[in-house]
Amino acid sequence: MISKIQNVKKEVAKVVVGQEKMIDSLLIALLCEGHILIEGVPGLAKTTTVNALSKALGLNFKRAQFTPDLLPSDILGAEIYDPQNNQFKIKKGPIFTNLLLADEINRAPAKVQSALLEVMQEKQVTIGDTTFKIDLPFFVMATQNPVEQEGVYQLPEAQLDRFMLKLVVDYNTKAEELEIARRISSGKFETIEAVLSKNDLEDLKIAIQNVHVDEEVEEYMIELVNATRHPEQYGLDKLKDFIQFGASPRVSIDMFKAVKAMAYMRGKDFVTPIDVAYIAKELMRHRIVLTYEAEAEGITTDEIIQEVLETVAIP
Repeated sequence: MISKIQNVKKEVAKVVVGQEKMIDSLLIALLCEGHILIEGVPGLAKTTTVNALSKALGLNFKRAQFTPDLLPSDILGAEIYDPQNNQFKIKKGPIFTNLLLADEINRAPAKVQSALLEVMQEKQVTIGDTTFKIDLPFFVMATQNPVEQEGVYQLPEAQLDRFMLKLVVDYNTKAEELEIARRISSGKFETIEAVLSKNDLEDLKIAIQNVHVDEEVEEYMIELVNATRHPEQYGLDKLKDFIQFGASPRVSIDMFKAVKAMAYMRGKDFVTPIDVAYIAKELMRHRIVLTYEAEAEGITTDEIIQEVLETVAIP
């Protein structure tokens, strides 16, 4: 099964150069039945990656471009009148898919964001008087553009908490960018083939659940989360004035899932503290609320998490 994951990565690499961290994070969220928020400037292959991933997995893929005039019905669907049959019928929206790309989610108003996030949590959609179950697997990759300052609606902290991972995507290296330019200018892109079935996905999920986590590593993960809530208990008194709210209980739940997937993708059947450290920032950076003092001094959540990782005793 691990070889099948490598095959998926090889297929995605046919059209995406670099961005290994993004591909790994997408696979972790998908295998753990979570959702992912990706922040990055335009042109970093966010849309291309999730589209390539859907093809390699043989899953349905839809993209919704979020705009300030978007309505919840544009995402969920609506009841429309059929004059020929003199009755109303349901027109399903793009939410009815396996992989949904919510592009620039911070450009849509709060009611649209809430409609999407409700489906992410409940895995169902209510249109009129009818409730529809979403076909599984269901995975949302939302993107937000940090460049835009006007006409954006920042996601509230409680809604950010619904995302399992938040990934900050950086530019490719010079060598990778050279390869991208060569491929696009020559039009040399290979066809992506489906190398994983829905049954394989379910088998992978079961295999990941069976990955062993030692009790000391479990306690270490809880200590990391608790250190963001009570930094003074860990000798991190200087962080107390910078953290308004620490990581939520969902972090602990998601961390227990994600580290198993991380270890499995590395070919191991047990979790080490290195697996925890590798994905800790993606799990917590959007779930820690900073104070005005932290923002005034330019302190970021990533710096807070790094301090915690360096301070909490490793088992």
